[in-house]
Amino acid sequence: MKHKPKITIILLAMFVITQFIGLYVVDHYSKTKIIDGKVQNVSAPELPFGMDTPRIEKERDYYSLFPFLIIAFVIAISLFIIFTKFNFDFIIKLWFFIVVAMALGISFNSFLPGTHYSSIIVLAMAIPLAFIKIYQKSLLVHNLTELFIYPGIAAVFVPILNIYTVIVLLILISLYDMWAVWKSGIMQKMVKYQTEKLNLMAGFFIPHIDKKTKEKIKKMKKTLSKEKLKKKRIKINVALLGGGDVIFPIITAGVMMKTFGFLSSIFVVAGATLGLGYLFFFSEKKKFYPAMPFITAGIFLGIILGWFVS
Repeated sequence: MKHKPKITIILLAMFVITQFIGLYVVDHYSKTKIIDGKVQNVSAPELPFGMDTPRIEKERDYYSLFPFLIIAFVIAISLFIIFTKFNFDFIIKLWFFIVVAMALGISFNSFLPGTHYSSIIVLAMAIPLAFIKIYQKSLLVHNLTELFIYPGIAAVFVPILNIYTVIVLLILISLYDMWAVWKSGIMQKMVKYQTEKLNLMAGFFIPHIDKKTKEKIKKMKKTLSKEKLKKKRIKINVALLGGGDVIFPIITAGVMMKTFGFLSSIFVVAGATLGLGYLFFFSEKKKFYPAMPFITAGIFLGIILGWFVS
């Protein structure tokens, strides 16, 4: 097992909670819903801040938009790699800040239906949280905001994907994840740069220490002064769950929900959780693994089951 059982359970719990928040947020903005067993167009709130997704009028629109979505992902990843290579820390942090603030605003807005000036209210909530998350240290704020960031981002992408394009997207992301971790090592470098240089992380972040370290700290507290203790370097283990590993299951579950109904989306969430749990329980310590292939395998199982019950 890669992490202690307690840490593994916490990560899985946060993953599942985010998935259900994601389903709520996506459903709030969805203009297609299953009513009486049929897909129907309905009136739904627009995304805040003047954001709008391309209108899908015909099935072929999904396929014409998909290449542009892939290109956008490639450009975003390429820009991040370039910025890290040239140490453009200010630009990266500003980029993260804008994305976090907008995503939080989208999620928060879904919990204020019919509220006047809701866009202003959610921005007043989102901007301070995004600032603390990106520019200051707060483990609590970091992990709490993660619960709402990915649902907000998913609400932007779900409307322009159908079941077939999302399956292709999952395969491509899984292949990239395997290449980035096992072949090129880019993923490890990106994580190291985020945590050590930028002091932030896109994903859930849980630091923890083992029993030996705890005992060592207790002994040092008895023999050293507070000033000397602060200067001591203590190795802390960190449990990470990347943001991509959280958002793609939400997007898939959202697509299944608008296509086949809520029950089918639950199968996707269950399958993704099963795949992630398998990785956590059978992976080894101090080894890097691409999570998306395992999560995608679980999602595909959920899609198949959801297809049958719909």
